[in-house]
Amino acid sequence: MNKAFLDYYRCPESFANFRLRLESQTELRAGYFAFGKGNTCFGISGGPTSDEPGEGLFDAAYRVRFDGSTCILPFNPTDIAKNLRHELYVNRRSSSGWKSLIRKLYYALRPLLPVSVRRHLQKAWLKGWDKNPFPSWPVDRSVDQMFEMLMRLTLKASGYERVPFIWYWPYGKASCAAMTHDVETESGLRFCSELMDINDSFQIKSSFQLIPDARYIVSEAALSSIKQRGFEINVHDLKHDGHLFDSFEKFQEAAVRINQFGVNFGSKGFRSAILYRNQEWYGALKFSYDMSVPNVGHLDPQRGGCCTVMPYFIGNLLEVPVTTTQDYTLFNVLGTYSLDLWRQQISQIMQQHGLISFIVHPDYLDTPDARNAYTALLGHLSELRDEANIWIALPGEIDTWWRQRSRMKLVAEASGWRIEGPGAERATIAYATLRDDKLAYEFA
Repeated sequence: MNKAFLDYYRCPESFANFRLRLESQTELRAGYFAFGKGNTCFGISGGPTSDEPGEGLFDAAYRVRFDGSTCILPFNPTDIAKNLRHELYVNRRSSSGWKSLIRKLYYALRPLLPVSVRRHLQKAWLKGWDKNPFPSWPVDRSVDQMFEMLMRLTLKASGYERVPFIWYWPYGKASCAAMTHDVETESGLRFCSELMDINDSFQIKSSFQLIPDARYIVSEAALSSIKQRGFEINVHDLKHDGHLFDSFEKFQEAAVRINQFGVNFGSKGFRSAILYRNQEWYGALKFSYDMSVPNVGHLDPQRGGCCTVMPYFIGNLLEVPVTTTQDYTLFNVLGTYSLDLWRQQISQIMQQHGLISFIVHPDYLDTPDARNAYTALLGHLSELRDEANIWIALPGEIDTWWRQRSRMKLVAEASGWRIEGPGAERATIAYATLRDDKLAYEFA
């Protein structure tokens, strides 16, 4: 039950001393419960659980006990982290017949519908999104806050003033940001060269997700022009028709072709269309990383969200979650070109030292307002890079670092602690400590 905590912090095993104890009279039924004020969990707990999130949940923090340096928990944190990250809390029952029919009809007609029509249809479909209490809008940090709470308990139980761990990002960077571009149309593909010019003017490289088998032809010249300029290419779905996850059998068949396109494109990463997903099926994908899971899915056709602002592994596949609102949603569903929401999300993610990841489509930067908003966003990220010590990285660079970090370990020596493992020269030792009973981090 300590594995997820150790993977998250990369601290020595001796500091993770948790033990599970469920009350004998507890009904073992998965549901929602709280763990500290305002932090929602889902799974089996040593107390009552609820079928719905919201106010008044049982707080499992009141059932925590100490036995010397051992912290006795009424739930398994590794299970809870998986339930949230893998969206196992989402009701998996199939949609009603009429909703399924509408969805199929919409994606059949979607290529013919102008953005103005799609905008109205999507607003009607998403009506009431802001009434959903979980995941928390506009950023959900439930997984991260659970681990922080566990670190607080570790400090209290052990009596140590500080717990060493391997910092989240290389060279002690405060947070990480990644820019990605999903290319949906031929006009979007034509705009990629100009978009790279805009990005380069801010010294920000990005990844381009290209649809391999529909809508446009991805030529060798297009692939070479992107790669030669230091940008990344990833595979974007198969046909971008909204049907990739209709059935497990069809997904497996499509995955064979998607994997081959990954080889043809020289891609390490994948993203599905419209962020449709089923993380339980990802074993069929032969990529190093995926970028299809939103942090909060309230404004996506598929609800849910991974409830974390950090990358995490799904088997051997690294999930690089989408942690901010997409440009299309901001401009056309919420109806604003203001950076206020993006700034709010960036601020909340930076409080967690997490990953700030964006999807901006070249297809929708076809108006002055949209382009001005995008360049303003790049300017803001540039300021944060210079003034707030954030690392702006390509998704592939994040994948390489997170894999290296997952294999590093802290080794005790006479003078303190040392990091071992490939990539250790970029890693930093940090310490978790308590200040006025609140968790704080500091560097050696």
